[in-house]
Amino acid sequence: MKLAVVGATGLVGSEILEVLDEHQFPFDELLLVASERSAGKKLSFKGKEYTVIGLSQAVSEKPDIAIFSAGGSTSLEWAPKFAEVGTIVIDNSSAWRMDPSKKLVVPEINGKALRIDDRIIANPNCSTIQMVLALAPLREKYGIKRIVVSTYQSVTGTGKAAVDQMMAERKGEKADMVYPYKIDLNVLPHIDVFQPNGYTKEEMKMINETKKIFDDPSIQVTATTVRIPVMGGHSESVNVEFKKDFDLDEVRELLANTPGVVVQDDPANNVYPMPLNAHKRDEVFVGRLRRDESQPNTLNMWIVADNLRKGAATNAVQIASYLVEHSMV
Repeated sequence: MKLAVVGATGLVGSEILEVLDEHQFPFDELLLVASERSAGKKLSFKGKEYTVIGLSQAVSEKPDIAIFSAGGSTSLEWAPKFAEVGTIVIDNSSAWRMDPSKKLVVPEINGKALRIDDRIIANPNCSTIQMVLALAPLREKYGIKRIVVSTYQSVTGTGKAAVDQMMAERKGEKADMVYPYKIDLNVLPHIDVFQPNGYTKEEMKMINETKKIFDDPSIQVTATTVRIPVMGGHSESVNVEFKKDFDLDEVRELLANTPGVVVQDDPANNVYPMPLNAHKRDEVFVGRLRRDESQPNTLNMWIVADNLRKGAATNAVQIASYLVEHSMV
Protein backbone atom coordinates (compact mmCIF):
# COMPACT_ATOMS: atom_id res chain seq x y z
CA MET A 1 0.00 0.00 0.00
CA LYS A 2 1.50 3.27 -1.18
CA LEU A 3 -0.41 6.23 0.27
CA ALA A 4 -0.11 9.90 -0.69
CA VAL A 5 -1.42 12.87 1.29
CA VAL A 6 -1.72 15.84 -1.06
CA GLY A 7 -1.78 19.17 0.76
CA ALA A 8 0.16 17.66 3.67
CA THR A 9 1.40 21.03 4.94
CA GLY A 10 -2.09 22.54 5.43
CA LEU A 11 -4.51 22.39 8.39
CA VAL A 12 -6.54 19.51 6.98
CA GLY A 13 -3.42 17.74 5.74
CA SER A 14 -1.96 17.80 9.25
CA GLU A 15 -5.24 16.45 10.60
CA ILE A 16 -5.28 13.67 8.02
CA LEU A 17 -1.87 12.51 9.26
CA GLU A 18 -3.12 12.48 12.87
CA VAL A 19 -6.22 10.48 11.90
CA LEU A 20 -4.16 7.99 9.86
CA ASP A 21 -2.06 7.40 12.96
CA GLU A 22 -4.98 7.13 15.37
CA HIS A 23 -6.94 4.81 13.07
CA GLN A 24 -3.82 2.74 12.41
CA PHE A 25 -4.42 2.90 8.67
CA PRO A 26 -2.26 0.25 6.96
CA PHE A 27 0.34 1.52 4.51
CA ASP A 28 3.82 0.46 3.49
CA GLU A 29 4.96 3.73 1.98
CA LEU A 30 3.82 7.30 2.67
CA LEU A 31 4.22 10.23 0.29
CA LEU A 32 3.72 13.73 1.69
CA VAL A 33 2.83 16.02 -1.19
CA ALA A 34 2.33 19.78 -1.54
CA SER A 35 2.80 22.58 -4.05
CA GLU A 36 6.14 22.93 -5.79
CA ARG A 37 7.03 25.86 -3.52
CA SER A 38 6.64 23.60 -0.48
CA ALA A 39 8.61 20.72 -2.01
CA GLY A 40 11.73 19.97 -0.01
CA LYS A 41 10.22 20.92 3.35
CA LYS A 42 10.64 18.41 6.17
CA LEU A 43 7.68 16.97 8.10
CA SER A 44 7.76 14.49 10.96
CA PHE A 45 5.24 11.67 11.24
CA LYS A 46 5.34 8.82 13.76
CA GLY A 47 8.96 9.57 14.62
CA LYS A 48 10.13 9.57 11.03
CA GLU A 49 11.17 12.59 8.98
CA TYR A 50 9.70 12.93 5.49
CA THR A 51 10.66 15.24 2.66
CA VAL A 52 7.67 16.89 1.03
CA ILE A 53 7.51 16.23 -2.71
CA GLY A 54 5.75 18.05 -5.54
CA LEU A 55 2.72 16.85 -7.47
CA SER A 56 4.60 15.78 -10.60
CA GLN A 57 6.91 13.53 -8.62
CA ALA A 58 3.95 12.13 -6.67
CA VAL A 59 2.14 11.13 -9.88
CA SER A 60 5.26 9.37 -11.13
CA GLU A 61 5.32 7.34 -7.88
CA LYS A 62 1.86 5.92 -8.74
CA PRO A 63 0.39 5.71 -5.22
CA ASP A 64 -2.49 3.32 -4.60
CA ILE A 65 -4.53 5.99 -2.78
CA ALA A 66 -4.10 9.77 -2.71
CA ILE A 67 -6.05 11.81 -0.17
CA PHE A 68 -6.32 15.34 -1.54
CA SER A 69 -6.78 18.48 0.54
CA ALA A 70 -5.19 21.09 -1.66
CA GLY A 71 -8.08 23.17 -3.03
CA GLY A 72 -10.44 22.86 -5.95
CA SER A 73 -8.20 24.17 -8.74
CA THR A 74 -5.37 21.82 -7.76
CA SER A 75 -7.77 18.91 -7.64
CA LEU A 76 -9.31 19.70 -11.03
CA GLU A 77 -5.87 19.76 -12.59
CA TRP A 78 -4.15 16.92 -10.76
CA ALA A 79 -6.76 14.37 -9.65
CA PRO A 80 -7.27 13.11 -13.24
CA LYS A 81 -3.50 12.75 -13.65
CA PHE A 82 -3.32 10.55 -10.56
CA ALA A 83 -6.38 8.60 -11.71
CA GLU A 84 -4.75 7.97 -15.10
CA VAL A 85 -1.86 6.10 -13.44
CA GLY A 86 -4.28 3.94 -11.41
CA THR A 87 -4.44 5.95 -8.17
CA ILE A 88 -7.73 6.22 -6.27
CA VAL A 89 -8.17 9.89 -5.36
CA ILE A 90 -10.24 10.85 -2.32
CA ASP A 91 -10.78 14.59 -2.72
CA ASN A 92 -11.67 17.04 0.06
CA SER A 93 -12.38 20.01 -2.20
CA SER A 94 -15.67 20.95 -3.87
CA ALA A 95 -14.23 20.24 -7.33
CA TRP A 96 -15.93 16.90 -7.98
CA ARG A 97 -18.82 16.80 -5.53
CA MET A 98 -21.61 17.59 -7.94
CA ASP A 99 -20.08 15.82 -10.93
CA PRO A 100 -22.73 13.18 -11.77
CA SER A 101 -19.99 10.69 -12.69
CA LYS A 102 -18.35 10.91 -9.23
CA LYS A 103 -19.55 9.42 -5.93
CA LEU A 104 -20.09 11.80 -2.99
CA VAL A 105 -19.49 9.59 0.03
CA VAL A 106 -20.16 9.46 3.74
CA PRO A 107 -19.20 5.80 4.34
CA GLU A 108 -21.83 5.13 7.02
CA ILE A 109 -24.57 6.31 4.64
CA ASN A 110 -23.60 5.40 1.08
CA GLY A 111 -20.26 3.60 1.19
CA LYS A 112 -21.98 0.64 -0.50
CA ALA A 113 -22.27 2.74 -3.66
CA LEU A 114 -18.49 2.60 -4.18
CA ARG A 115 -17.19 0.39 -6.97
CA ILE A 116 -13.74 -0.93 -7.75
CA ASP A 117 -13.47 1.32 -10.82
CA ASP A 118 -14.16 4.57 -8.92
CA ARG A 119 -10.94 6.53 -9.37
CA ILE A 120 -12.00 9.95 -8.05
CA ILE A 121 -14.21 9.96 -4.95
CA ALA A 122 -15.55 13.21 -3.51
CA ASN A 123 -15.54 14.00 0.21
CA PRO A 124 -18.60 16.14 1.04
CA ASN A 125 -18.56 19.60 2.57
CA CYS A 126 -17.80 19.58 6.30
CA SER A 127 -21.12 21.12 7.35
CA THR A 128 -23.04 18.71 5.12
CA ILE A 129 -21.32 15.60 6.51
CA GLN A 130 -22.25 16.18 10.14
CA MET A 131 -25.84 17.02 9.28
CA VAL A 132 -26.55 14.05 7.02
CA LEU A 133 -24.89 11.59 9.41
CA ALA A 134 -27.26 12.68 12.18
CA LEU A 135 -30.28 12.72 9.86
CA ALA A 136 -29.63 9.40 8.10
CA PRO A 137 -31.24 7.04 10.68
CA LEU A 138 -34.20 9.40 11.10
CA ARG A 139 -34.73 9.63 7.35
CA GLU A 140 -34.75 5.86 7.12
CA LYS A 141 -37.41 5.61 9.84
CA TYR A 142 -39.65 8.61 9.15
CA GLY A 143 -38.75 9.97 5.70
CA ILE A 144 -37.73 13.61 5.22
CA LYS A 145 -39.77 16.32 3.48
CA ARG A 146 -37.82 19.47 4.34
CA ILE A 147 -34.67 20.65 6.14
CA VAL A 148 -33.99 24.18 7.39
CA VAL A 149 -30.40 24.55 8.62
CA SER A 150 -28.46 27.47 10.07
CA THR A 151 -24.76 26.92 10.72
CA TYR A 152 -22.30 28.45 13.18
CA GLN A 153 -18.96 27.59 11.62
CA SER A 154 -15.44 27.64 13.05
CA VAL A 155 -12.72 29.82 11.56
CA THR A 156 -10.66 26.65 11.06
CA GLY A 157 -12.93 25.93 8.11
CA THR A 158 -11.24 28.79 6.26
CA GLY A 159 -7.72 27.67 7.09
CA LYS A 160 -4.65 28.71 9.06
CA ALA A 161 -4.66 32.30 7.81
CA ALA A 162 -8.16 32.81 9.23
CA VAL A 163 -7.09 31.43 12.59
CA ASP A 164 -4.11 33.80 12.51
CA GLN A 165 -6.44 36.73 11.76
CA MET A 166 -8.72 35.93 14.68
CA MET A 167 -5.91 35.36 17.17
CA ALA A 168 -4.14 38.58 16.12
CA GLU A 169 -7.37 40.54 16.55
CA ARG A 170 -7.86 38.95 19.95
CA LYS A 171 -4.44 40.27 21.00
CA GLY A 172 -5.20 43.71 19.59
CA GLU A 173 -2.60 43.29 16.86
CA LYS A 174 -2.86 44.18 13.18
CA ALA A 175 -3.95 41.18 11.16
CA ASP A 176 -3.79 40.09 7.54
CA MET A 177 -7.45 40.19 6.55
CA VAL A 178 -8.76 36.87 5.25
CA TYR A 179 -12.36 37.91 5.86
CA PRO A 180 -13.86 41.18 4.60
CA TYR A 181 -14.39 42.26 8.21
CA LYS A 182 -12.99 41.62 11.65
CA ILE A 183 -13.99 38.14 12.86
CA ASP A 184 -13.19 38.29 16.58
CA LEU A 185 -16.21 39.47 18.61
CA ASN A 186 -18.21 39.38 15.39
CA VAL A 187 -20.42 37.09 13.30
CA LEU A 188 -20.27 36.96 9.50
CA PRO A 189 -23.32 35.63 7.60
CA HIS A 190 -21.03 35.05 4.65
CA ILE A 191 -19.18 31.81 3.84
CA ASP A 192 -17.72 31.47 0.34
CA VAL A 193 -18.95 33.68 -2.51
CA PHE A 194 -22.47 34.98 -3.03
CA GLN A 195 -24.42 33.45 -5.89
CA PRO A 196 -26.94 35.17 -8.21
CA ASN A 197 -29.83 33.77 -6.13
CA GLY A 198 -28.57 35.54 -2.99
CA TYR A 199 -27.32 32.36 -1.32
CA THR A 200 -23.62 31.75 -0.75
CA LYS A 201 -21.76 28.91 -2.41
CA GLU A 202 -21.48 27.20 1.02
CA GLU A 203 -25.26 27.31 1.41
CA MET A 204 -25.79 25.84 -2.04
CA LYS A 205 -23.26 23.10 -1.26
CA MET A 206 -25.36 22.00 1.72
CA ILE A 207 -28.54 22.08 -0.34
CA ASN A 208 -27.23 20.16 -3.34
CA GLU A 209 -24.91 17.73 -1.54
CA THR A 210 -27.62 16.62 0.90
CA LYS A 211 -29.86 15.61 -2.00
CA LYS A 212 -27.02 13.78 -3.74
CA ILE A 213 -25.81 11.86 -0.66
CA PHE A 214 -29.36 10.75 0.18
CA ASP A 215 -30.04 10.13 -3.54
CA ASP A 216 -33.32 11.99 -3.13
CA PRO A 217 -33.89 15.19 -5.14
CA SER A 218 -37.36 15.55 -3.60
CA ILE A 219 -35.97 16.64 -0.19
CA GLN A 220 -36.44 20.38 0.22
CA VAL A 221 -33.40 22.03 1.82
CA THR A 222 -32.67 25.65 2.69
CA ALA A 223 -29.54 26.89 4.46
CA THR A 224 -27.96 29.94 6.07
CA THR A 225 -24.26 29.52 6.80
CA VAL A 226 -22.49 31.77 9.30
CA ARG A 227 -18.87 32.17 10.41
CA ILE A 228 -18.32 32.68 14.14
CA PRO A 229 -15.11 33.38 16.13
CA VAL A 230 -14.55 29.90 17.56
CA MET A 231 -12.24 26.96 16.99
CA GLY A 232 -12.99 23.31 17.57
CA GLY A 233 -15.89 22.64 15.26
CA HIS A 234 -19.01 23.64 13.41
CA SER A 235 -22.44 23.88 15.06
CA GLU A 236 -25.79 23.60 13.31
CA SER A 237 -29.39 24.34 14.18
CA VAL A 238 -31.47 21.92 12.12
CA ASN A 239 -35.24 21.94 11.74
CA VAL A 240 -36.40 18.82 9.92
CA GLU A 241 -39.92 18.03 8.76
CA PHE A 242 -40.58 14.30 8.45
CA LYS A 243 -43.12 12.50 6.29
CA LYS A 244 -44.36 10.59 9.34
CA ASP A 245 -44.77 11.47 12.99
CA PHE A 246 -42.06 10.50 15.46
CA ASP A 247 -41.54 9.71 19.10
CA LEU A 248 -38.79 11.71 20.83
CA ASP A 249 -37.57 8.78 22.89
CA GLU A 250 -37.36 6.68 19.75
CA VAL A 251 -35.43 9.49 18.01
CA ARG A 252 -32.89 9.50 20.85
CA GLU A 253 -32.59 5.72 20.68
CA LEU A 254 -32.11 5.71 16.90
CA LEU A 255 -29.38 8.34 17.17
CA ALA A 256 -27.69 6.64 20.13
CA ASN A 257 -27.46 3.44 18.08
CA THR A 258 -25.98 5.15 15.01
CA PRO A 259 -22.23 4.54 14.55
CA GLY A 260 -20.32 7.81 14.75
CA VAL A 261 -23.11 9.71 16.52
CA VAL A 262 -23.10 10.67 20.22
CA VAL A 263 -26.29 11.94 21.87
CA GLN A 264 -25.75 14.74 24.42
CA ASP A 265 -29.29 15.73 25.31
CA ASP A 266 -29.87 16.49 28.97
CA PRO A 267 -30.79 20.18 29.16
CA ALA A 268 -31.83 19.91 32.82
CA ASN A 269 -28.15 19.32 33.61
CA ASN A 270 -26.80 21.69 30.92
CA VAL A 271 -25.68 18.80 28.72
CA TYR A 272 -25.66 19.68 25.02
CA PRO A 273 -23.08 19.61 22.21
CA MET A 274 -20.46 22.36 21.97
CA PRO A 275 -17.40 22.83 19.73
CA LEU A 276 -15.29 23.10 22.88
CA ASN A 277 -15.95 19.42 23.57
CA ALA A 278 -16.04 18.24 19.94
CA HIS A 279 -12.47 19.40 19.25
CA LYS A 280 -10.20 16.54 18.09
CA ARG A 281 -13.11 14.09 18.25
CA ASP A 282 -14.27 11.99 15.29
CA GLU A 283 -17.91 11.73 16.34
CA VAL A 284 -20.91 13.89 15.48
CA PHE A 285 -22.66 15.17 18.61
CA VAL A 286 -26.44 15.71 18.72
CA GLY A 287 -28.62 17.39 21.34
CA ARG A 288 -31.38 19.95 22.05
CA LEU A 289 -33.83 17.41 20.61
CA ARG A 290 -37.33 18.82 20.77
CA ARG A 291 -40.55 18.86 18.83
CA ASP A 292 -41.28 21.92 16.71
CA GLU A 293 -44.63 22.93 18.17
CA SER A 294 -45.46 25.24 15.27
CA GLN A 295 -46.19 22.46 12.78
CA PRO A 296 -46.65 18.66 12.70
CA ASN A 297 -43.97 15.98 12.26
CA THR A 298 -41.11 18.44 12.75
CA LEU A 299 -38.02 18.13 14.95
CA ASN A 300 -35.43 20.66 16.13
CA MET A 301 -31.84 19.41 16.56
CA TRP A 302 -28.45 20.88 17.49
CA ILE A 303 -25.54 19.16 15.74
CA VAL A 304 -21.83 19.75 16.42
CA ALA A 305 -18.67 18.18 14.99
CA ASP A 306 -15.00 19.01 14.54
CA ASN A 307 -14.97 20.22 10.94
CA LEU A 308 -11.34 19.20 10.45
CA ARG A 309 -12.14 15.68 11.67
CA LYS A 310 -15.41 14.06 10.57
CA GLY A 311 -15.98 17.09 8.36
CA ALA A 312 -12.79 16.43 6.40
CA ALA A 313 -9.87 14.24 7.53
CA THR A 314 -11.74 11.48 9.35
CA ASN A 315 -14.33 11.02 6.62
CA ALA A 316 -11.58 10.82 3.98
CA VAL A 317 -9.61 8.24 5.98
CA GLN A 318 -12.82 6.28 6.58
CA ILE A 319 -13.41 6.17 2.81
CA ALA A 320 -9.85 4.88 2.33
CA SER A 321 -10.41 2.27 5.05
CA TYR A 322 -13.65 1.17 3.40
CA LEU A 323 -11.80 0.65 0.11
CA VAL A 324 -9.12 -1.43 1.84
CA GLU A 325 -11.61 -3.48 3.85
CA HIS A 326 -13.62 -4.30 0.70
CA SER A 327 -10.53 -5.13 -1.39
CA MET A 328 -11.07 -2.26 -3.84
CA VAL A 329 -7.42 -1.18 -3.74
